[in-house]
Amino acid sequence: MTHRPRAESTGDRLERYLALRARSQHLVRDLSAEDQLAQSMPDASPTKWHLAHTTWFFETFLLTPHLPGYQPFDPRFGFLFNSYYEALGPRQPRPERGLLTRPSLQEVMAYRAHVDEAMGRLLASADDSFAGLLDLGIAHEEQHQELILMDILHLFAQSPLKPAYGRGPAPMATPSPPPAGFVGFEGGLVEIGHAGEGFAFDNEGPRHQVFLAPFSLADRLVTNGEWLSFMADGGYERAEFWLSDGWARVQAEGWRAPLYWEPGPKGWLAMDLYGLRAVDPAAPVSHISYFEAEAYAAWAGARLPTEAEWEYAAAQAPVRGAFLGRVTPAPAPATGDACAPRQMFGDLWEWTRSAYSPYPGFVSAPGAVGEYNGKFMSGQMVLRGGACVTPPDHVRATYRNFFHPHQRWMFSGLRLARDGAAPPARRSAFEADVLAGLSRGQKAVPPKYFYDAPGSRLFEDICGLPEYYPTRTELALLAEVAPELSAYVPQGAALVEFGSGASLKTRRLLDHAPQIAVYTPIDISPSALDAAVESLSSDYPNLTVAPLVDDFTIALDLPDAANGRDAFGFFPGSTIGNLLPEEAVEFLANARHLLGEGARFLIGADLVKAESVLVAAYDDAQGVTAAFNLNLLTRMNRELGADFDLDAFAHRAVWNGAMSRMEMHLESLGDQTVRVAGRRFDFAAGETIHTENSHKFTPDQISRLAGQAGWRLERQWVSAEPAFGLFLLVN
Repeated sequence: MTHRPRAESTGDRLERYLALRARSQHLVRDLSAEDQLAQSMPDASPTKWHLAHTTWFFETFLLTPHLPGYQPFDPRFGFLFNSYYEALGPRQPRPERGLLTRPSLQEVMAYRAHVDEAMGRLLASADDSFAGLLDLGIAHEEQHQELILMDILHLFAQSPLKPAYGRGPAPMATPSPPPAGFVGFEGGLVEIGHAGEGFAFDNEGPRHQVFLAPFSLADRLVTNGEWLSFMADGGYERAEFWLSDGWARVQAEGWRAPLYWEPGPKGWLAMDLYGLRAVDPAAPVSHISYFEAEAYAAWAGARLPTEAEWEYAAAQAPVRGAFLGRVTPAPAPATGDACAPRQMFGDLWEWTRSAYSPYPGFVSAPGAVGEYNGKFMSGQMVLRGGACVTPPDHVRATYRNFFHPHQRWMFSGLRLARDGAAPPARRSAFEADVLAGLSRGQKAVPPKYFYDAPGSRLFEDICGLPEYYPTRTELALLAEVAPELSAYVPQGAALVEFGSGASLKTRRLLDHAPQIAVYTPIDISPSALDAAVESLSSDYPNLTVAPLVDDFTIALDLPDAANGRDAFGFFPGSTIGNLLPEEAVEFLANARHLLGEGARFLIGADLVKAESVLVAAYDDAQGVTAAFNLNLLTRMNRELGADFDLDAFAHRAVWNGAMSRMEMHLESLGDQTVRVAGRRFDFAAGETIHTENSHKFTPDQISRLAGQAGWRLERQWVSAEPAFGLFLLVN
């Protein structure tokens, strides 16, 4: 250890000690005596042993040499609760700590009370010669507080009952964060290691110089969702990603997922301190070995950071994060500004590619305490940053944790690194969504990616097909009700169209509502917007056209020209049917926020009708819809470097009566392998990519969806067969 004495009164140091001891007992408050006796594997220890060992440490290193007249609670405890200090004599073998049915838990608690009383007398004295040992003892017990949680989770994971350690509800699943970006660092000749005020372990120094080539760090930890993609791409079956020792471990122990994961009826489940629950794709992946972290990094075309790189980056950030508190700990998804690395402290220990070895000039302390770190500097790898089970104020940028490369029961995750300070281009939303979708059990790609320039043109062709009734039916209905509808449009209003395409239906409103001052089409396709803007600006010279290139389902802000005006929303084409019900509610809620209080929103929705009519509309005789569907593969080939053979896939349109929706799929005509953005995806004959849903509604269903999002249905108009509806909502 290194230590520069702090200005601390006897009362302050006693308070610090008692708070530490209280936290240990708080951690075990809900554990039974049986829970605290069991030992689930040789690397773990019973909770009861942790409570006694940390007490033995204070008794052995502080009370016996520094408190005159101190009488040990039980001299036999030196054998039972010594961990690895050779200088202090023999000890109970580590794999057999679970055999210590005696002393009882009650007697261990009496032991703690005995030592706490004596420590109170010692800390009340004016003697400060043991200040460094006190700090070491406190840091030591904080380490064992983390170990208590690690070991009890491993124990509970062995139980068929899968009991929860924690109280209260588990954290809710959250939306996945955007694709990780990389933050560049120039490096150079830098200093690492501890040389400041306060306590540090001896292995954190001496401070010394290291040369760092330019490098980049990912701005967040790798998530469960990203790990699922690794698994889906054969990550645990492909030797090319693995170090030799790691691949041998995978084969010998049958690794197919992180520790504590198991398949469930609806996807992967994972055991954590809340019990067995569904894997949250947004949360950082946890309980992985160094071997797994290295394999993932190789698969991702990156590497793990060195500990010097990690420390250099972390030294520029405050030590804040998700550490052990009063609630049950769990790693949380990344939040906040991504201009700098996030999650550097807390959540999960981060593997580095650095072996645990001494810094230049390192010398172990004399005596038994010198065995604390130095004797382990062989065969282990360094982790940095702390975890959600690490006590607050325990971790520093210089802190070096270490474990063997095969171990997985600690709260460990990973952050990617790359050579070079200039970060590569951030992965596009298209690439991220495609890779995530093709990694699922039912492969899928969101339908919004249909609408590149060729796709938009093909969709306009679809709208003119004899089988495709929705467009002409909606246009006819709009023409019929437009005079009545215009009365609901305020003077000087901004007409906001979601997913505008060519804006053909918009003209029905513009022709009957000249009071519209601004038109804001929102579309993901710039080419479609350009064509609409050029056409409308020419035909409506008094209209301000202010387009917005965005995903209309999540757009947050209107252009300046539309801000401050009464808004009238328009969402034609039954595009709402492309969304799952929960997605439709979320979209309607977002649109309500975007349009503002008092706004009205006109939605077109296709209604339930005969299956034969529906299937023909999505599988036309001329094959235009098939070309539209297959164009998605062409786009992936062009923009993502994919190698889809369009002749090896076929368009399929099916009616799913149970879900009240038409579905479009691209079916693989044989067993094949396709590469997309450098990733490999295997297709079995008959396997499909689900590309679109088109839900069909009843008026009551539209009213319910609107109500769930905070809208009220004000008016509705329904055409003759094939039935189509226009629904006017008010905020």
